[in-house]
Amino acid sequence: MNKFIESIKNIFAIEDLRTRILNTLFFIAIYRLGVYVVLPGVDPTQLKTGAQGLFGILDTLLGGAFSHASIFALGIMPYISASIVLQLLTIAVPYFQKLQKEGESGRKKINQYTRVLTIPIVLAQSVGFIATINAEAIINPGTFFTVSTMIIITAGTLFCMWLGEKITDKGIGNGISMIIMIGIVSRLPGAIIGEAAAKGVNKSLIFLLEMVVLFLVVMAVIVLTQAVRRIAVQYAKQVGGTTQLDAQRQFIPLKVNAAGVMPIIFAQSLMFVPAILASVWNNQSDVAMYIGTKFSDYTSWQYNLTFGLLIIIFTYFYTAISVNPNQIADDLKRSGGFVPGVKPGRDTSEYIDEILTRITLPGAVALALIAIFPAIALLLGVTRPFSAFYGGTSLIIMVGVVLDTVNQVQSYLLMQHYDGMMKSGKLRGRTAQPISIAS
Repeated sequence: MNKFIESIKNIFAIEDLRTRILNTLFFIAIYRLGVYVVLPGVDPTQLKTGAQGLFGILDTLLGGAFSHASIFALGIMPYISASIVLQLLTIAVPYFQKLQKEGESGRKKINQYTRVLTIPIVLAQSVGFIATINAEAIINPGTFFTVSTMIIITAGTLFCMWLGEKITDKGIGNGISMIIMIGIVSRLPGAIIGEAAAKGVNKSLIFLLEMVVLFLVVMAVIVLTQAVRRIAVQYAKQVGGTTQLDAQRQFIPLKVNAAGVMPIIFAQSLMFVPAILASVWNNQSDVAMYIGTKFSDYTSWQYNLTFGLLIIIFTYFYTAISVNPNQIADDLKRSGGFVPGVKPGRDTSEYIDEILTRITLPGAVALALIAIFPAIALLLGVTRPFSAFYGGTSLIIMVGVVLDTVNQVQSYLLMQHYDGMMKSGKLRGRTAQPISIAS
């Protein structure tokens, strides 16, 4: 405990770090205030109290902005959709592939395209959002309400995007991810209180056991997020003038879960297709009725088996997109590095690809289990709001953002010669620096 208190003192002793933390809290406060600003022309007392299915998941990620019909009703999600589209374009379109290889200037252009693409996406999604508002809540429905609401929601999304960029520039952590994480965390206290009230005094031991299981699940997600397979890399001796540099030994860190949360997002979006198609032919076929019933219930084994298989498939797919063994091998060859016992070039690429394929399988299976664990928790008696924090998109995003923010704070402390936040006061890898992998 004394170590933790000392770390907090060290954090606020660094002026730049203190300013960045205060800026982050200020921008987050602005975002949370905006969540409760209801759209003009909407009566908040007539809104539905909760969202189900896909809308419920979206509302959790947005911290209640969706169900509140807020000016931030779609939040940062259209920007995330635009980012996914641009990532896929870098695979299929040579122009975007070229931009990706141009370094910082190329990334700036891709970011500009992402911002521009966000506008038509949010306009299209805002039309769908308006359709979800119950008619009683709209005071004066009509063309003016629809157009004005589309403009306001688009402006709200662009403002959220601006807040995220400001957090990244002036604050601490990744701003876009931070906004999503804050929306998720804002629902956690209410979910815990609701779960405790549901269990009551008679089942307090069960509630305590649920908290222990939640802690263990969080630890498992941290392990999955941090797990890497290190490939040793050797650099030959270099001679510069009269100075001879000794050979350096470094490593390539291949993450067990290189795809992050994206496979769950992709799989989740596809899981609504069978239910939608089945609803079209619901009255014409018993099979369609069966499919519609099972895939509308995310606790059914049919739903979870399909969901898990899709996550495993998308994990391999997204890992192939984000990690390019050929580019890693080429970068090593140009910099004079090589993997001991493996020839540079094609052999190195095949070696890296083989290792990546092997470590992706356990990572994909673990990710699938974490994704379906909320359904298992719900079947075991956990309330629906609290069960969402036992895995899935929400938990993985929270853990990833918190770890990234802690690492950034740790770096500031180490640069200022303070002990870090970890018990040893040292970051793993200070003696052997990892090689950055270009994706």
